[in-house]
Amino acid sequence: MRAHILLNGGALQRSPRTTPGPRGRERRSRLWCGALTAAALVSVCLGARRAEVSWRDIETRIQYGYYTEDASALRSLADTVAADESHDKLHGYYAGLLAWRLAQLAAQSTTAAPGASAAQLAQRCVSEADTALAVQGDFAEALALRAACAATPLDASGSQTAHAVHRAHRDIARALQLAARNPRVLLLDAMSDYQLAPRLGGNKERALVKLRAAVAAFELERTGTERLPGWGAAEAYLLLARDLLDHGEPVAARDALERALLLAPEFTQARRLMAQIISG
Repeated sequence: MRAHILLNGGALQRSPRTTPGPRGRERRSRLWCGALTAAALVSVCLGARRAEVSWRDIETRIQYGYYTEDASALRSLADTVAADESHDKLHGYYAGLLAWRLAQLAAQSTTAAPGASAAQLAQRCVSEADTALAVQGDFAEALALRAACAATPLDASGSQTAHAVHRAHRDIARALQLAARNPRVLLLDAMSDYQLAPRLGGNKERALVKLRAAVAAFELERTGTERLPGWGAAEAYLLLARDLLDHGEPVAARDALERALLLAPEFTQARRLMAQIISG
């Protein structure tokens, strides 16, 4: 039996170690429970942080592929996104964002591109956004993304179907109810007004007002903590530049493009538009 060594009048004595009573065992149990709970919380927090870093990396790669118009790089990224097994709301969201970026590039192309068509990619985006919304029904960013996917032009001429546009209007209205100051919700609402034909509810005058509100919201967001999702500021400035140019304001359009390229120097569409303005 283990014993304690006690000092008693200068003489060493050994006494048996006492067994802790019920109160002692209860206290020790609470300490162990507290330690295990703290460890579990740390594990959960670290896991959440790793997931956030991973999705932030995915977002960066999606954006870079879109900015550089590298459809091949975006298609190769699809396997990376599909391999994620978390099945949280961001899984569906970023799978949808990836499909939407590919749909945008396919719609802009004047030649047949390998892979799925713009219409197929837009439908895939809608399905992935549905997955995100099945996890969290009031996920405003997913609603806005689904609206953008539904309203994506299906070819270089800018065609869309009336049914898809009706669904997009419904989704963006709900997203605005949930997050009226979210810059990506504001951007995608403005994009709908800018891209849609007047017969489908488009209005470039209204889009200009909304785009100014969107870039202001992005500037405000950039002063705070880093957000996830966090894309969109460069696109907002590009679309603002396009609308300003449509309104005969090339100087203001150039200023907006400079902001877009400051945020995303590799943004090919912004570079092309800047070259067009400079050349007159």
